[in-house]
Amino acid sequence: MTATPVTSARSGPAKARAAAPELEGRDYEARHLLVLEGLEAVRKRPAMYIGSTDTRGLMHCLWEIIDNSVDEALGGFGRAIDVTLRADGAVTVSDQARGIPVDKEPRTGLSGVEVVFTKLHAGGKFGGGSYNATGGLHGVGSSVVNALSARLDVEVDRDGGTWAMSFRRGVPGTFDGPGPTAPFTPGGSLTKVGRVAKGRSGTRVTYWPDRQIFLADAELSLVDLQNRARQTSFLVPGLAIKVSDARSGDPATTTEEVFLHEGGIGEFCEFLAPDAAVTDVLRLQGTGSFTETVPMLDDAGHMEPTDVERELEVDVAVRWGTGYDTTVRSYVNIIATPKGGTHVAGFERGLVRSVTGALAPTRLLKTGEEVVKDDVLEGMTAVVTVRLAEPQFEGQTKEVLGTPAVSKLVTRVVEAELGAFLESRSGVAKAQARSVLEKVVNASRARVAARQQRENQRRKTALESSSLPSKLVDCRSNDERSELFIVEGDSALGTAKVARSSEFQALLPIRGKILNTQKASTGDMLKNVECASIIQVVGAGSGRTFDLDQARYGRVIFMADADSDGAHIRCLLATLFFRYMRPMVEAGRVFTAVPPLHRFELTNPKKGQDRFIYTYSDAEYQRTAAELTKRNQRFKEPQRYKGLGEMDADQLAETTMSPRHRTLRRITVDDGLIAETTFEMLMGNDVAPRKTFIIDGAYALDSAAIDV
Repeated sequence: MTATPVTSARSGPAKARAAAPELEGRDYEARHLLVLEGLEAVRKRPAMYIGSTDTRGLMHCLWEIIDNSVDEALGGFGRAIDVTLRADGAVTVSDQARGIPVDKEPRTGLSGVEVVFTKLHAGGKFGGGSYNATGGLHGVGSSVVNALSARLDVEVDRDGGTWAMSFRRGVPGTFDGPGPTAPFTPGGSLTKVGRVAKGRSGTRVTYWPDRQIFLADAELSLVDLQNRARQTSFLVPGLAIKVSDARSGDPATTTEEVFLHEGGIGEFCEFLAPDAAVTDVLRLQGTGSFTETVPMLDDAGHMEPTDVERELEVDVAVRWGTGYDTTVRSYVNIIATPKGGTHVAGFERGLVRSVTGALAPTRLLKTGEEVVKDDVLEGMTAVVTVRLAEPQFEGQTKEVLGTPAVSKLVTRVVEAELGAFLESRSGVAKAQARSVLEKVVNASRARVAARQQRENQRRKTALESSSLPSKLVDCRSNDERSELFIVEGDSALGTAKVARSSEFQALLPIRGKILNTQKASTGDMLKNVECASIIQVVGAGSGRTFDLDQARYGRVIFMADADSDGAHIRCLLATLFFRYMRPMVEAGRVFTAVPPLHRFELTNPKKGQDRFIYTYSDAEYQRTAAELTKRNQRFKEPQRYKGLGEMDADQLAETTMSPRHRTLRRITVDDGLIAETTFEMLMGNDVAPRKTFIIDGAYALDSAAIDV
């Protein structure tokens, strides 16, 4: 089909000219094809190689250069790497490894340095024997960084000399001055610029990221760099990585930090663990082999499918803790795989199989109960590492391992090694294994109970569901201003109903002292009527399923009597929230009310003076009585409140519930580990630390202050 342009006498030529490009655009011939050669493709589509052109892509370039030095250390060459962020916007990475080859590569006739930095898919990591297991795979890392740099300088100490070469956006040449804006002359090759001792070797790479490529707000993150350096030092024991931040330009403010860890991934696992330990760190290690078909060059230069025998090394560090969160870090040849892959899938499958097998001969699981992956992972911290030659990744960013055979081999190693621990008969290992199995079973039961709880009791407001406890006195508002008062006893509830503001204050009474959830299992907690009612009314779930955004109230306030029983009840409630609704505490949304202990009624109040004065401690009572006597203020016999139920509604509102006059104490968590230890001491199963705490505190107590 052809189209004939329609013209008019008035504007025909102009319209005909306008139609020509449209007709041209329909042509599609070989002359329209654009062939990108060398590093042009990298500059045209940078995100294909580094993921993005923001801060993440900028950091990925730095990882590529650092990982080259790490691969050398992994092979046993060089034990120190220096990374410096410079004031002129450059980054320098130096090592003391073998140095990039400086001799001629026979096929191209170029030096090894120029091949590495200008040729895509060129390097020593394609099975040529230079490396066994590396993070580099595609041979594009250095050349991609070079292509995306306004200037890149490389110096190599090798064979008794120092060799240097410079590039501008991937093009070799010479700069007449420092920095990326200096006059540049294309052309040139690797040049010997000095002499070094015969045994000295290493590589120094300095590059300036090209701001034509990266976004204006993209900048190197010191925190991310330090985290990566720390992680690598764990994965390569004995490797020292020094990170220097000299971007201020002032030597006085330059920061340096050296990362060196001899303990390997076992020490890394301890570092990552967020909770108290249930088991020691377990090392699950093993090897395996598999056959992989890969294309290889034959003598005639043709690619032929060849079966290659691969060796796989598996090293896993794992421990269980008392918490609920799961932390799993995975690595392939020390390269992080944040999205997992076949090695993580094999690890998880081996975990479930070994735990299931260890539970079979025990009586921990009841008929009909089953264990799933999430139950085994609860409270677990693990570092999963595998080493193999030429791993298959999904993309240059290497976030997912794709080598299929790895999954089965990792499963076999984990199942054998962890199974041996779980079935151990030695003293300490046997006790720890039993604790792990009990934790997994409790997690399974809690998961089932929580699912049933959510299915039966989820609701948006009290009017939308009849499953809320009948004793709940709800409020009309459901915004962040809403408050839930957990009230001790029905007598206090009656007074609080009158004293509250029904617009935003809800009431939930509890009967006496609730279950001590520090000692009880999760299943027992969910079966307890009072605990289940509180979790149900808060409406955000419990434990790992707790979702702070689903909470029905902006604040939760414990309102108990100002006596020892009331203090115990507040402690029990705090334990429940800390163990099962901790995000609520960490967000600062849990409080305790502060009701008064005494009330003074003045018989002759002065103008503007309140008739009633409330005190909240015995010391404040003594001071107030002394001050009133000194000022000749007469008052009736002070009233001592034995409980909230003794207060009138207006008194309770004025002193404890009205936001205009009340005092609240916020329950906070400054240090999670210290808080966990304190709750365990006060409410846990071990009596001895609690007894010591009580005895030590007894000596500081004034016996005359005890209200008998």
